[in-house]
Amino acid sequence: MQKMEPQKAIPARRDGWQSAALVWIVAPLLMVGAAYAPLHAVARGSSLGPWMMPLLLSAGFAALVWLLKAATRPAAAIGFLVCMILAQQPGFHALLALVVLFLLTFAATRFGRSKKESQRLAEGRSGRRASQIVANLGVAALCASLGWYGGCIAALAEAAADTVSSEIGQAVGGEAWLITTGRRVPAGTDGGISVAGTVAGVMAAGLVVATGLMHFALWPEALLVFVAACAGLLFDSVLGATIERRGWLGNDLVNFSSTLFAAMIAVAWLLFRGRIAF
Repeated sequence: MQKMEPQKAIPARRDGWQSAALVWIVAPLLMVGAAYAPLHAVARGSSLGPWMMPLLLSAGFAALVWLLKAATRPAAAIGFLVCMILAQQPGFHALLALVVLFLLTFAATRFGRSKKESQRLAEGRSGRRASQIVANLGVAALCASLGWYGGCIAALAEAAADTVSSEIGQAVGGEAWLITTGRRVPAGTDGGISVAGTVAGVMAAGLVVATGLMHFALWPEALLVFVAACAGLLFDSVLGATIERRGWLGNDLVNFSSTLFAAMIAVAWLLFRGRIAF
């Protein structure tokens, strides 16, 4: 989703309160999801050996993200919890999907940075905040904890599509249209969509889905997960053009809602198909 016009921005106090509440609610759930399986194994007398690889991979990934200034320290800590949950999925395919998401968003955020900085649209050089990591990755991690793998990948794909579409749309420039009315709006307007941004976002979603589901020969389900992610991308823009522009919700809650929307579409369809373990 495109970023907010300054005159339409949600009041800073409300935005900060919403983001803080999101972190305080979701972060403890992520802690439980990351620690439950290892602690349960220890309680049953098993060794922690099988969990050392997920632990090391998660710690290494979180440290790399922080060193690259792609995230603040608290955000990297949240990222560690997300990695721990995804690394516990069979075959590390969910973790690979997260790596692809990171590479895509890292590149897109830095693409055309000087132009975005001149327009005051660029992300801060200190990297993403903890609330942004929760907003973009929290739903995927929670779905993985519940065994809803399709919902996890749909949420990751939507998060990648959202960031890539916004960053590429702002960097490339060109015309943008408000998704609800079709009115032309400046780049960076909440709910504004552009051809370049939308195409880039859809491609990013496809790459994440292909990576996360490469071990499944279930193309109808994989296609559904991709469609769910694209639907979440459109839903994000609709929320941006309506409730975010009115100042009711901040960007973090909008992003969280959009990943949740994508995940629930995938989960609902897989439940209907009797494939919720997928």
